[in-house]
Amino acid sequence: MSAYAALDDWVDAHFDDEVRFLQALVRVPTDTPPGANAPHAERTAELLAAMGLTVERHPVPAAQVQAQGLQSITNLIVRHRFGAGGPTIALNAHGDVVPPGEGWTHDPYGGEVVAGRLYGRAAAVSKSDFATYTYALRALAAAAPPRRGSVELHFTYDEEFGGELGPGWLLAQGLTRPDLLIAAGFSYQVVTAHNGCLQLELTLHGLASHAAYPETGIDALQAANRLLTALYAYNGVLRTRRSAVAGITHPYLNVGRIEGGSNTNVVPGRVLLKLDRRMIPEEDAAAVEAELRALIDGAVAQSPGVRVDTRRLLLAQALKPLPGNAALVAAIQRHGQAVFGEPIPESGTPLYTDVRLYGAHGVPAVIYGAGPRTVLESNAKRADEHLVLQDLRRATQVVARTLRDLLDGP
Repeated sequence: MSAYAALDDWVDAHFDDEVRFLQALVRVPTDTPPGANAPHAERTAELLAAMGLTVERHPVPAAQVQAQGLQSITNLIVRHRFGAGGPTIALNAHGDVVPPGEGWTHDPYGGEVVAGRLYGRAAAVSKSDFATYTYALRALAAAAPPRRGSVELHFTYDEEFGGELGPGWLLAQGLTRPDLLIAAGFSYQVVTAHNGCLQLELTLHGLASHAAYPETGIDALQAANRLLTALYAYNGVLRTRRSAVAGITHPYLNVGRIEGGSNTNVVPGRVLLKLDRRMIPEEDAAAVEAELRALIDGAVAQSPGVRVDTRRLLLAQALKPLPGNAALVAAIQRHGQAVFGEPIPESGTPLYTDVRLYGAHGVPAVIYGAGPRTVLESNAKRADEHLVLQDLRRATQVVARTLRDLLDGP
């Protein structure tokens, strides 16, 4: 029996266990905010230890976590050395996720399986790849162990807030320095580039006054309206800046939150906006921020008496392909076509992820894991998020085969 067939058979034989593992992970909430994620890490560590894996718990200091507006983070590392020499390949997935919101027809923490789909918050993004990567490693160790190299599992809990206390913290602390990385993704494409993201918080200050005497106040909401008009018009400019990366079109801006005013009979004296500016890989982040700040200042200047405080919430650099990722891409494409029966294209994605933090440390990385062709198909970050279990099975086989090739040669 070939190594690949042995790996496939092992995954098939243990697939029910893999599904139960994913169900157990979905049933422990990791809503971020509020970001109380240490309990999920502890439960994950217990489950991994029961499989015979040695788990390192790396709690992030409470002061750092709370400074980000979160409650608790414990990142996990599992290290498995097969033999001297060879590369170290890390597999990273994040356990934190946005709250479930409304509209669910299945329990968001139930892990219910219906018609071959597992439902629950983070079932697709990305607790699914806790399962993919754990069972790919177990299959490799049990059915076709290579003669050299190492595999590390990195299970982290800060992707929704940028990743600096997840992979960023592990790398900054010197707790890991892999040679290659595969990070949580979907099954039908291997992603090698993604957008960057700049998030800003804008606070417009006017002067509150009684609505019966509006001339005695300075309306911050009216100024915010002028600013919003300028920001949305800016999207017309951004649509003309096209990316050469397949899967990525152009940059864009979204205003995701507005707060302001105190009552219906009061001229609003303060309005807060939070915006998200996606950056294509060809853009320079510093230039993007300078251009956007100038646009904001110019628009607010049209409202006499109003001032704006601009605070950066997040600056996530784009992921650009590193030359060393070619072996990763080739192996995933080769085995993806063999297992799924169709080509697995290389592409970019308009999302941003914490994979960029590995790239910033010079680690060649790709994004590949269990999931559908698009984010929308899985309802990720929406009601009734789900994972097609056949995608989980086959992605686990692809990752196990890929690890075998990279550690021992095809």
